[in-house]
Amino acid sequence: MLDSKKNSKRQDALDYHAKGRPGKIEVIPTKETKSQRDLSLAYSPGVAEPCLEIAANPEDVYKYTAKGNLVAVISNGTAVLGLGDIGPEAGKPVMEGKGVLFKVFADIDVFDIEINEKDPEKFVQIVKALEPTFGGINLEDIKAPECFYIEKKLKEQLSIPIMHDDQHGTAIISAAALLNAAELQKKKMDKLRLVVNGAGAAALSCLHLYIELGVKRENILLFDSKGVIHKGRTGIDEGKLFFATEESHWTLESALKNADVFIGLSVGNVITPAMVKSMAKNPIVFAMANPDPEISYEDAMGARPDVIMATGRSDYPNQVNNVLGFPYIFRGALDVRAKKINEAMKLAAVRALAELAKTPVPDIVNMAYNQKNISFGNEYIIPKPVDPRLLSTVAPAVAKAAIESGVAQINITDWSAYKAELDKRLGQDNQLLRIIGSKARKEPKRIVFAEADNQKILKAASIVYEEGIAYPILLGDPNKIQQIADLNNIDITDIPVIDPRSAEMDEQREKFGEIFFKKRQRKGYNQYESYKIMKDRNHFGCMMVETGQADAVLSGLTRNYAEAIRPALQIIGTEEGVQKIAGMYLMITKKGPLFLADTTVNFNPTAEELADIAMLVAKEVRNFNLVPRIAMLSFSNFGSSDAPEARLVAEATAILKAKQPNLIVDGEMQASLAFNKEILKDNYPFSDLVDQDVNVLIFPNLTAGNVAYNLLKDVGGDDAIGPVLLGMKKPVHVLQLGSSVRNIVNMSLIAVIDAQTKQHKNIEEEVQRSKWWQKLKKKKR
Repeated sequence: MLDSKKNSKRQDALDYHAKGRPGKIEVIPTKETKSQRDLSLAYSPGVAEPCLEIAANPEDVYKYTAKGNLVAVISNGTAVLGLGDIGPEAGKPVMEGKGVLFKVFADIDVFDIEINEKDPEKFVQIVKALEPTFGGINLEDIKAPECFYIEKKLKEQLSIPIMHDDQHGTAIISAAALLNAAELQKKKMDKLRLVVNGAGAAALSCLHLYIELGVKRENILLFDSKGVIHKGRTGIDEGKLFFATEESHWTLESALKNADVFIGLSVGNVITPAMVKSMAKNPIVFAMANPDPEISYEDAMGARPDVIMATGRSDYPNQVNNVLGFPYIFRGALDVRAKKINEAMKLAAVRALAELAKTPVPDIVNMAYNQKNISFGNEYIIPKPVDPRLLSTVAPAVAKAAIESGVAQINITDWSAYKAELDKRLGQDNQLLRIIGSKARKEPKRIVFAEADNQKILKAASIVYEEGIAYPILLGDPNKIQQIADLNNIDITDIPVIDPRSAEMDEQREKFGEIFFKKRQRKGYNQYESYKIMKDRNHFGCMMVETGQADAVLSGLTRNYAEAIRPALQIIGTEEGVQKIAGMYLMITKKGPLFLADTTVNFNPTAEELADIAMLVAKEVRNFNLVPRIAMLSFSNFGSSDAPEARLVAEATAILKAKQPNLIVDGEMQASLAFNKEILKDNYPFSDLVDQDVNVLIFPNLTAGNVAYNLLKDVGGDDAIGPVLLGMKKPVHVLQLGSSVRNIVNMSLIAVIDAQTKQHKNIEEEVQRSKWWQKLKKKKR
């Protein structure tokens, strides 16, 4: 079973990299290239003009080329992840992945460069020759001790920012965590006694940075795989020798007695609960080995309730994750054209991260981790990777330090404007899909997959189970489902399969049939039909949700939309006050998330119905901790046409404003106007959408909505998540015919979030009812 899961994950990773265009990155032009004129400006003869300008003034390379936003991720493949020296070609997927993180988190463009050279001096000369191309260089996966020499020499010889992230990334993030942990534990940095296991590049860089923050070198005991680093040992390189102690008798166990801090950058399970118990009062344990920390979170917390624990894992509090650092450090360095990344800039990043953890956490981060109020404390000493404030907090701190330390070539005077510009680079909502995923994993729900005899459904179900998104329940013939799974190498060993038609479900079908008959006995169903219809998987799945045996149901992959919705309406019904359900798509675009409705249900809604649809969407958008900004779309702009279709949208807008006066909404308007702030402001300055970033589009009819989402998806290349069914009492979502595995997984995320939201709402209502009941009883007394 374990081998099967391992093989499945291995194949998933290979398919991810191989399918479609191989790899993970591409080059996209930033200028128009469609006409002959465009091409003559992009290349010969027009390109000669910027060439001459740069020849006359080399600094103009930043004005006329992409150099200022271009970083090289460079490796020779000698220390790739935990795989060791696997060579430059084998390391390329990692370097491409690093490039993706630079782009996603800081909008920095990257070329990955894999160099077939192990000689440190030759490597330095090769990289040095690349300086004219890049605004900065990120050294990656180069083994120690060569990495120290390479970074040192390049910093001396080049005038662009250079950082070996394997060393400094972990150092910066863990240093921020250490500052805050020491504060919470009421310990002073210069009094801390540290025991460090692991003496590689990252560990040594950590220690140098800790010393900058006040830790005393004489208070550090450093261990590697051979034991304590002491001056009597032979063959110790210069980096380790700096931290060597005079005494050779130390063991890890003896060193930890009365120690304040343990730093682990080594291998898993090397310290025991007893060792943690022997540490000083209020200890700090950073067990950062991956995937298995030096001591498990459970063991450390079990040994000492007063311990503050951090790991390298995302499934425990206080994850030390390099993505909190390198994208934002390079962003700040590039934006002031820093000549190097110096100690002042690294320390600025440390302090910015430490301070950010002390400020109120945005709702969108609370949502991601399914908590009401994450706040500074033992389980939150460093920011979460999904915090949208990281870019506009860390990058300015780094940029300011570069200016103050004299390595910047550009001076920023308006810091508020700079921070606003950083927020615009990615949009505050750019991490929505990652946040949705994090939130789902914090409280997985039971999802019924009604059409489980399908390869796509089985693949999606296995993914959501393996990734901890949901607990799938498969409906269908177990033999047929297992055959499909085996044929496609999909592991469903731990996933329950229920056949609604089987004899063992007779009693369950009868119970469901009785409930259904009570609901539909005066709506065209007799008792026999009510029992019989429970053999249908859609009806059975909806009844599981209705009776609390599951939390959500997904269906519709192999049947038409109306047929898939009908059982949900018959069995579960709509939310209180909802007259008509609606279908919404969430589009992940370069401008941020866009919510489109109605795209699947209502053919020609009335003005009243259109207003109701907009209110349903606004409510759903708020569930994602976003502020809905709604454009009511038409072919007309604010009365420019007196056609009935235009008047209908204008009337719907008026109804909406009357019902919810605080809603940011306007119309009727053309779609292009909704996204052109200048034209809107110049021509319609009265509009409530002036200077607003529209994120909700309400279409006048089903044709317009359906066509628009398909164009965005298939021509625009945007990710489409949906259709999300709005207005149902309990979570039921209907897949589009032929949905991809990716879309089914995304819809599973939506279904889990929907279930979480509805269940929390029910609990809160129950609490309120209970409070009301208690008050009533007191009054009677």
